[in-house]
Amino acid sequence: MKGNILIIDDEDKLRSLLTRIIELEGYTVIEASTIKDGLKKLEREQIDVVITDVKLPDGNGVELTQKIKALYPQIEIIVITAYGTIYDGVKAMKNGAFDYIVKGDDNDKIIPLLYRAADKAQLQQRIHLLEKKVGKKYSFESIIGTSKQIKNAIDIAQKVAATEATVLLLGETGTGKEVFAQAIHYASNRKNKNFIAVNCSALGRELLESALFGHKAGAFTGAIKDTKGLFEEANGGTIFLDEIGEMDKDLQSKLLRVLETSEFMKVGESIPTKVDVRVIAATNRDLQKEAENGTFRADLYYRLAVFQISLPSLRDRQKDIELIALFFLKQFSEKVNKRVPEMSIDFIEKLKAYEWKGNIRELKNVMERIAILSVNPVLTVEDLPFEIKNCSTGQSSSSFSLSEIEKQHIQKVLEYTKGNKTESARLLGIGLTTLYRKLEEYKIT
Repeated sequence: MKGNILIIDDEDKLRSLLTRIIELEGYTVIEASTIKDGLKKLEREQIDVVITDVKLPDGNGVELTQKIKALYPQIEIIVITAYGTIYDGVKAMKNGAFDYIVKGDDNDKIIPLLYRAADKAQLQQRIHLLEKKVGKKYSFESIIGTSKQIKNAIDIAQKVAATEATVLLLGETGTGKEVFAQAIHYASNRKNKNFIAVNCSALGRELLESALFGHKAGAFTGAIKDTKGLFEEANGGTIFLDEIGEMDKDLQSKLLRVLETSEFMKVGESIPTKVDVRVIAATNRDLQKEAENGTFRADLYYRLAVFQISLPSLRDRQKDIELIALFFLKQFSEKVNKRVPEMSIDFIEKLKAYEWKGNIRELKNVMERIAILSVNPVLTVEDLPFEIKNCSTGQSSSSFSLSEIEKQHIQKVLEYTKGNKTESARLLGIGLTTLYRKLEEYKIT
């Protein structure tokens, strides 16, 4: 069947005639004689197009159009009447009607019109389903983990998502900063607009400036036409600036202007371009320290750090390693059309014992390799790469040394203060310079 059509008309003969004509085209037709009955049918049935008369026993079809569109925006509505007026026609279209036609003309018009309306409605439904899938894929629900550390990060991100605040995501490489940025975007009021991610370390200064802000024709050799930048492409939505700490200081000043005034100059342009863009930035560097020693603009840092979220490393959320590994194992096993193998206890213990310097990204790559190469129904230590297979499990004597205890305590305090070094130093009862020295000594990032 091509689709479902609801006809709302109190003239039985006309409604029956219209039903027969439309059914001959392969559509399924549902009939109603009143607005009340029509709304009940809409609740129970999956409708693509509504054809409604203007004058109905319990109301007006033009007003009904507005109500249907508010409740079911994917449905298209054709309004028909025996007494056409310009006022009703204009109002019906403003209320969201697909078209407005006069009875008597409908024999020639209704079927071609119905085809166009049904096609549009079904396209809208497909887009709606796709948006739901995308929203689910990039929602906070897609972030795997039950550890306290990741739950705290998710809780903070969910709270800030509903605001317009600029967000700075902190954490080691591979901890899922872009996943968090996408989740914040899709949980915000900007979710129906673009999310654009830019790696600031991937391009040189000139290329990054042109990519972010666009350029005018003739601005430099090879600029043969006006080009939009990514800030323009993200207008109304969100731009994610990954590795923000790698951005050239001249470009930092240009970014600061965007954050302060919502406008920028294209390369070679003298007229500012206005944009409405939310900025989410991310770094694995200590921008606060760099701002203090002058290697990163302090004014930009404070504009970016309106809301900071520290993402835990994988080794600090060992509880989640098994869950994440299983997720990737299922994902990649399905891709290569293989049955998902079980993970033995020894296999899981080795995963938990490994340091995972590359964090989730490294674990993902390992599980993809295992999914492709494994042949047994149960994964054992022998299925692991050499470096993981041979890592030490259980506590070593270094776990009991004073330096190791001090290192762990500093890490816990930093986690509690969400990376705030000044507050951490105060809680630890040491000077800020002493804290930085210990961070360097223990290689705490």
